[in-house]
Amino acid sequence: MTFASLPKVELHLHLEGGAPPSFIAGLAREKHIDISGIFREDGGYRYRDFAHFLTVYEAACTTLQTPQDFHRLTLAVLEQSAAHGVVYSETFLSPDFCGGGDVAAWRDYLAAIADAAAIAERSMGITLRGIVTCIRHFGPDQAKTAARCAAETAGGFLTGFGMAGAETVGRPGDFAWSFDMAREAGLRLTCHAGEWGGPDMVADTLRDLAPERIGHGINAARDPALVERIAEAGVTLEVCPGSNVFLGAVASWKTHPIKDLRDRGVRVTVSTDDPPFFDTTMTAEYDRLARTFGWDEADFAALNTTALDAAFCDSDTKARIAKLLEAK
Repeated sequence: MTFASLPKVELHLHLEGGAPPSFIAGLAREKHIDISGIFREDGGYRYRDFAHFLTVYEAACTTLQTPQDFHRLTLAVLEQSAAHGVVYSETFLSPDFCGGGDVAAWRDYLAAIADAAAIAERSMGITLRGIVTCIRHFGPDQAKTAARCAAETAGGFLTGFGMAGAETVGRPGDFAWSFDMAREAGLRLTCHAGEWGGPDMVADTLRDLAPERIGHGINAARDPALVERIAEAGVTLEVCPGSNVFLGAVASWKTHPIKDLRDRGVRVTVSTDDPPFFDTTMTAEYDRLARTFGWDEADFAALNTTALDAAFCDSDTKARIAKLLEAK
């Protein structure tokens, strides 16, 4: 069985990380930027480990220099998502890569991304919403800049705020100011935690930043009491199994804790993270989960219902997407 045509909701997708390698290589040629070292001979992205992945990711982003570049990027990413049945997606956007944190420049980039999303919704049937993310390893001061950009442009297309990057840099409380600003602006909150950090990182993130969703969160499984608290609080985990296995955060699909977390009452969802970097798609994620854990269409329908319930969009949008999920 293939799940390509099954309508899907994806909550954890980095916009730049969704860029097809051919798209980035094409931009590099147009702009005469030599980043040939980040590509494999077969055209895919080349990197050694998670730290090097971040370096390659940032090198790829050097080709994205204008709002029009991001307009083209958004269409390219959504075309790939729609081809795998995604009807609703939320994407992480970084003002650091879109105008360098200048609010006026950020507005132009955001407008270009939102315009491309509107075009894709009309032509491809996929709805997109944006989540501003500060980059953890850029430090708390730079995070404040991202939070200001988010607060100044909150509403409409932009519905959330979060944090990505190297999880082992600093502690969650270092970024509390930024999360408080975003919360006061009416943005909903998520944060990467528990992919590389232990259960304590997840617990500290929930305590100090109070997000309603956690990106990854898989290492919470090592602390039964924490898992129970997460389940009782209704916190949703944005789990990216293929990414976790590809990067070595988890040894194998068989040992991935997503099933255990779900069986213990945690609200789990499935996403691709940075799909071309990890040689995955939403269809591939579903196929591997089905083969590994025996999950079927009913399981994936339940996961999509959970994801839509946790989505950072308005009730009218949720009702419209719910009809698409029901029409499978």
